[in-house]
Amino acid sequence: MTVAQTPVALRQPIDGRHRQMFVDGAWVDARSGRTMGTRNPATGAVIATVPRGDREDIELAVAAARRAFDGPWSRFKPYERQVLLLKIADLFEKHWEEISRSDTTDMGMPIVRTRANRNRVIGMLRYYAGMATSLHGETIENSLPGEIISFTRKEPVGVVGAIIPWNAPTAASIWKIGPALATGCTVVLKPSEEAPLTPLLISDIMNEAGVPQGVVNIVTGTGAEAGAALAEHMGVDKIVFTGSTATGQSIVRASAGNLKRVSLELGGKSPVIVCADADLDRAVPVAAMSVFANSGQICIAGSRLFVERSIHDEFVERLAAYAKGLRIGDGIDPATEIGPLVSAKQLQRVASYLEAGTAEGAILVTGGTRLVEGALAAGNFVAPTVFAGVSDDMKIAREEIFGPVISALPFDTLDEAIERANNTPYGLAAGVFTRNVATAHQLSRKIRAGSVWVNTYHAIDPAVPFGGYKMSGYGREGGAEHLDEYLNTKGVFIKID
Repeated sequence: MTVAQTPVALRQPIDGRHRQMFVDGAWVDARSGRTMGTRNPATGAVIATVPRGDREDIELAVAAARRAFDGPWSRFKPYERQVLLLKIADLFEKHWEEISRSDTTDMGMPIVRTRANRNRVIGMLRYYAGMATSLHGETIENSLPGEIISFTRKEPVGVVGAIIPWNAPTAASIWKIGPALATGCTVVLKPSEEAPLTPLLISDIMNEAGVPQGVVNIVTGTGAEAGAALAEHMGVDKIVFTGSTATGQSIVRASAGNLKRVSLELGGKSPVIVCADADLDRAVPVAAMSVFANSGQICIAGSRLFVERSIHDEFVERLAAYAKGLRIGDGIDPATEIGPLVSAKQLQRVASYLEAGTAEGAILVTGGTRLVEGALAAGNFVAPTVFAGVSDDMKIAREEIFGPVISALPFDTLDEAIERANNTPYGLAAGVFTRNVATAHQLSRKIRAGSVWVNTYHAIDPAVPFGGYKMSGYGREGGAEHLDEYLNTKGVFIKID
């Protein structure tokens, strides 16, 4: 493996300055006065402090969102919401380098990846802008006596509470805010305490775009305080959450107070199936980066690698060689391919899985260690790891690690691969590598997951729905289904005789 060096000229200033949260069109501190720090995971340095909001701050933000929803925002026409979203998209384009550096410095994602997210994020905003003028109900013929016209209306659900994780702050924020603005909802966004800076930067962009007061509110704080208060708030009409399955279950329980709408994008333990007829030159790097991208901190990571037995050993050997060649370092360096884990806590979690894999008898092919040499000493770096000799009942094959760890498992028949791939409580995503069209169709149909990629991975488009089966959650982000998550359908009958 190669350790990248970070050019000083590309670093963001690490000055520890305080940044306020955004409530009711103003930048404010927590009512309690408490703050919390956020660190650069590559260096360990505190790069900013932010308010530690709690229940009182959530109360103020929800009240602001309700006033906006019932007031001026409710009078915005679809065309006006479209124009606003297009203006936000233009400003994202203008500020993209600053946004990219913010994500990289705050949570470690390599700058090449944060920059590469440009088309996806701006594309989402422009997609939602287009959809803002495409929302409609339908006229329905009924069987009632007399002359009665029946039709449906699509109406915004109301105040949306959005809780996002730290592994993709920009994309996650826009996946929540974009459809809310398109449909006429208002938002209270609670970013992760591990990576709050980019959502706060987004509040600057919302203000610059002229988003009306109270329509978008961003409250920083911990999940236990601000997040829990938002999930159970009686004035919130819908919760949209991306994160762990355990937290998602807590949110479902908290939502029972007013039976608020809930959509969840949760954890995964995604299978990647490599058939003997696959193009290995394509499959090796794609399968590797299905996990190693963002240091494995991806809900859709293809961490269970099922390889047909006749090519298993060759594939694992080539996979390990690829892993060893990845450049590891501070994400702000454009040469870096693998950055740090987000925090010391996450580093400890991943390390426990590395120990468990060895203890349960898996064969460590490459990686498996924390990297502490030179410039990496103060950061949360783990070498890209490949385990072979893995069985389905091992901890590393069953549980979501959220780190750069691949478990290779041989298989003999397609039926066996399908059965084992589906033998998980999760169902978020899957990958298939084959040159046989019939095999591609068979596997994509029989694998129980919300997204299946054939001869590629990580393909996400604003027009295509994304979400999970089973304990990977419910609801969809992307496509027309995404907008429906933010709308109520009202039936109307008008008697005309």
